[in-house]
Amino acid sequence: MTQIDDSRIEGVRLALRLAQPSDAAYIYGLRIDPTYNRYLSEVTGTVQDQEDWLRRYKEREAKGSEYYFVIERLADAQPCGLVRLYDFEADHFTWGSWILDQNKPAKAALESALLIYVQGFERLGLQKSVFDVRKNNERTLAFHNRFGAIETGRNALDVLFEYTRAQFEKDKAKHLEVLRKY
Repeated sequence: MTQIDDSRIEGVRLALRLAQPSDAAYIYGLRIDPTYNRYLSEVTGTVQDQEDWLRRYKEREAKGSEYYFVIERLADAQPCGLVRLYDFEADHFTWGSWILDQNKPAKAALESALLIYVQGFERLGLQKSVFDVRKNNERTLAFHNRFGAIETGRNALDVLFEYTRAQFEKDKAKHLEVLRKY
């Protein structure tokens, strides 16, 4: 199990904060919206079911086995997305359930990915991220390729990727420069 020391991490224009049961309506709204859920697992139920899920999730968070973040704008704390870290192993983690909504600022994908890697590599001390992207999710596949993730395989549904701490340390200053210039 992997523990985080701080429930919030801030970047240039975005912050990640741990999801709370009070975020249920926002999360449920994104998860059922076909604009955002095309490449995620199907959600059924109600806002109350989402709140109940979040309460159970908080138990997993307390054990250090999963972290679910609301992505919000720094300027006004407006939520603009979600992302989750899970499947922690001795040296790596998985991230996914990544959604950015219409309230996101420019370069939100780059910044939220950067913050995820700060969390996984710098705060949790892990060496590698492994994740999958649906084969038909062309924009996200292109993003991860540009970011420097390495394709490690494919299955019937997904392209499998790996991104290492060493690559992150090499790329971090370049990514921050892009964010600060924009």
